[in-house]
This record gives sequence, structure tokens and C-alpha cells, in this order.
Amino acid sequence: MKQAIVRKAPNPIDKHVGSRVRMRRMMLGMSQSKLGDGLGLSFQQVQKYEKGTNRMGASCLQQISHILQIPVPFFFEGAPHLPGQPTGIGGAPSPAYVSEFLATTDGIALTKAFMRIKEPGLRRRIVHLVEQIAGDDLS
Repeated sequence: MKQAIVRKAPNPIDKHVGSRVRMRRMMLGMSQSKLGDGLGLSFQQVQKYEKGTNRMGASCLQQISHILQIPVPFFFEGAPHLPGQPTGIGGAPSPAYVSEFLATTDGIALTKAFMRIKEPGLRRRIVHLVEQIAGDDLS
């Protein structure tokens, strides 16, 4: 009798933390292999961490924060709320959509380019233009 292999979906927190690791690694222009070398792991293991397939232990996360030069709480910013967890004070929307965008190649490229624009007025005009294109005038 064959048994079906049941694959468990990655935990949303593990996926979020992994995407934040990926985002920071990419912001630094670091490869998965280089991060893996710093951790004594293969790039495939780093890939699994970034996808949330494998869970990172506290000591590993501490090492990653040191290598990526970022404090550990950074990895949890905007983490999704899970059912059954106590809710925080207030009903502020989760900034997870921002984190998800910033973890993409386009998000990182756009952010790096935007941060190189030194003139505040030009930055505001670019934001206004993008809001108009999106049909979402928030100003």
C-alpha cells in the first residue's frame, strides 16, 4: 500500500523572515553562496531559508544579522499576524505588502535608484507621478 506524501506549507512567519533575509542580502549585492559561506552552509540551504521551506534557528538568525549588518528585529518587521496569536494594540494595517515588494528584484532596483535622487522636490514629483499612473492619488 502506497502512502501519500503530505507536504506541509511553509509557516508564514518563516516565509516573511526568509524574504527579509533575501531583501537585505540583495540590497548588499551579496550572493546566496557568499551568505552560505559565512554561515558554513550551501547556497541551497540559504535558498531554503529565504523561501521559508526550512526554519532558521535563533543562533543562525543572529549570525545572518551579523553578516548582513542589520539588527535581528529587522527580519520580523511587518510580519503577518497568525490566527490564535494575541493582537497588538490598535488596528494598524500590516506593512507586509511593502516588505513583499521590497523583497523583489524590481523593488530593490527601484528603491536603490530612488535613494540616489538627492533633490527632495524631484522625489516628491516622482511619487506623485507614480500615484497618478496607478490611479491612486493619496496626496
